[in-house]
Amino acid sequence: MKKPFLIVYCVLSVAFPALGQTLTRLDGSKITAAALDSKIQELMQAARVTGLAVAVFNQNKPVYQKTFGYKNATTKEPIKATTNIYGASLSKAVFAVLVMQLVEEGKLDLDKPLQSYLPKPIYDYAPATKWQDHYQDLKQDTLYRQITARMCLSHTTGFPNWRWDEPDEKLRAKFKPGLRYSYSGEGLVYLQTVLEKMLGQPLEEMMQQRIFGPVGMVNSSYTWQPRFEQDYCLGHSANGTPYQKDKDNEARAASTLETTLQDYTLFTQAVLQNRLLSKASTKAMFTPQIRIRSVQQFGPRRLEESAANDGINLGYGLGWVLLQSKYGTGAFKEGHGDGFQHYSILFPARGAGIVLMSNSDNAESIFKELLEVALADTFTPWYWENYIPYNQSAQKK
Repeated sequence: MKKPFLIVYCVLSVAFPALGQTLTRLDGSKITAAALDSKIQELMQAARVTGLAVAVFNQNKPVYQKTFGYKNATTKEPIKATTNIYGASLSKAVFAVLVMQLVEEGKLDLDKPLQSYLPKPIYDYAPATKWQDHYQDLKQDTLYRQITARMCLSHTTGFPNWRWDEPDEKLRAKFKPGLRYSYSGEGLVYLQTVLEKMLGQPLEEMMQQRIFGPVGMVNSSYTWQPRFEQDYCLGHSANGTPYQKDKDNEARAASTLETTLQDYTLFTQAVLQNRLLSKASTKAMFTPQIRIRSVQQFGPRRLEESAANDGINLGYGLGWVLLQSKYGTGAFKEGHGDGFQHYSILFPARGAGIVLMSNSDNAESIFKELLEVALADTFTPWYWENYIPYNQSAQKK
């Protein structure tokens, strides 16, 4: 059966390159903006990707910022640089910067057990949200008292990704904190909850004051805002069917960021230019804390070990995954939810990077090739990320 033809609509946004401008890739080679446009549209059509937003960075600033495709496949409305996109786990990278600001100011010690910042056990606080700050299960868990901010940011708390992943849906540390890597949204939310109680300020307020406001991210929030109703993306399944938009999330540091290509570009530029953190703090954030040797990040193969990524020294920093290349450290963060798939990687020593944001369950299948074409990034561990190319089987070649 032939795949339906996907019309791709391209919008030039605020940071668009001048006619004929070329982008410089990691290896020093060049690609024209027009050639990249063409390749993106070719890949989107081949893999049936509904919409895609792309920003490329040279010399610590955006030199290419464009959107392609639709925010809603049914209405055929195009995505713009200011269209709201659910950020999923890109939330974690933004939160990590906020945490490092608190460390800089001496308000938080990365290695002090988080429970020690509170006057009473965290499970004695009355829950204020639907579920995320319910810690009554930890009454039976003595290990959680060892958890530090460093462990939360490096995913070594021992907590599961989410409590509902457990057969009994109860939260507990599954191994001694700090022992090994295991991806955990719960760890970031635990850190958020402690900070909120310690500082007497909700996450959204902290973000607006410390990150969004200073950077100019006027269309970003960790909760749905009425102003987003005017222009937002729906997520789309692999067959192009739109998902219903989830608008009732409470603010979670690990997962509820609502943002735009324009805003996340501003955030990325601020990180590259050390405008939110000192150079020392940025370096600390991008310093490996734990090696990663799992075959894949998620799924059953997360429990298998492999030396496949030893060549890039795959590991976790503070809020970002790290790899080592001949162009220096690569710091990356993914985002993945129903109908939304994102990826961002920075090479600070080169002042280079890319942001990919999509509202399609098919988008990750073009990330490997797109990273190679746009940035000459052949280092991203695509199989570990489960970014299986659309024209390959799920088995690693």
